[in-house]
Amino acid sequence: MAYDIQDASLVEHYPLHTLSDFAARFLQALGATAEEAAIVSDGLMTASQWWHPGQGQGLEKLFRYHRRLQNGGIVPNAPMAWLKEGPAFALLDAAKGFGYVAAHRAMTRAIDLAGRSGIAMVGVCHSNHFGIAGYHALTAAKAGYIGWSSTNAAAEMAPWGSAKAVLGTNPWGIAIPRGEGHAIVLDMALTMSGKGMMRWYAREKRAMPENWALTPAGENTTDPMAAMQGPLLPIGDYKGYGLSLFTDALAGVMTGALFGLDVFQDDSNFDVGHMLIAIDPGAMLGAEAFSQRLEALLAQVKGAPPIDGARPVLLPGEVEFRRMQERSQSGIPVSRETVLELRRLAADIGISCAL
Repeated sequence: MAYDIQDASLVEHYPLHTLSDFAARFLQALGATAEEAAIVSDGLMTASQWWHPGQGQGLEKLFRYHRRLQNGGIVPNAPMAWLKEGPAFALLDAAKGFGYVAAHRAMTRAIDLAGRSGIAMVGVCHSNHFGIAGYHALTAAKAGYIGWSSTNAAAEMAPWGSAKAVLGTNPWGIAIPRGEGHAIVLDMALTMSGKGMMRWYAREKRAMPENWALTPAGENTTDPMAAMQGPLLPIGDYKGYGLSLFTDALAGVMTGALFGLDVFQDDSNFDVGHMLIAIDPGAMLGAEAFSQRLEALLAQVKGAPPIDGARPVLLPGEVEFRRMQERSQSGIPVSRETVLELRRLAADIGISCAL
């Protein structure tokens, strides 16, 4: 679904380097190492280039980092440690460090192991919010591997048939490399939307789609405020619920992190779990055969006649990469509300703010 920013006066646009430099300096001022600041900033910038500001995955995340670096929820320069490793798996203790950093290290290790075994999965426990799932999957694709990333999250989805939230949005990121052109990237939560977008609809005084969430009483609604305390609805009805359950079993239960009702509940100890998988696409038939066969499949998909001639068939991730290219020219949108708050926080921690 396309999310349009209705009032341009509520949004400012900035060059990528301006936002990236600010985010890195902001994080380092709060104790992050240069490496941590670079990884987290790159993830935030990817989200800012791909998505709508109302989804809250760009600079808006700095508010959470500011709070949690001060209350001990995120430990800068955390003593992350490898707890177990086998020929095709490993387990990383994130030690309450940045989720972006823990997931990046885990995917890097998965790529290394997959280079020897063909496929590898790396779990992470005692972590934090790891940002956008597609970012970590794309890390693998950039190295020539198929990447699959998932994480558990706060209980916001009800089991199918209930109105009590037990499971998270538990997002997935899947990326497949191509010989030429952008990777195919699927980045999705397992709910129809998140509460960040619901808050944006509420601020804009707009009705949200009826299939996003329920009221606490289990009723459908288009009023984002009425639904804010209720459960989010899964993608594909009961199918999305099933995918969320299995994701929590892998990312939460299997890794030793918290799961279900417990994860994300204590702001000083989220204890999130992630699962990162890397696959050598040429392990079975060879890299060249895989590439040729993949392009043949994509040609069939792109060759499907569109229902609306003005809206051609697109591959997963194609919209995001186009948006990234557009924003490299026009600038990245940041809500004025976010800009004003970041200026205040920058002054509080003693750094300059070019926003």
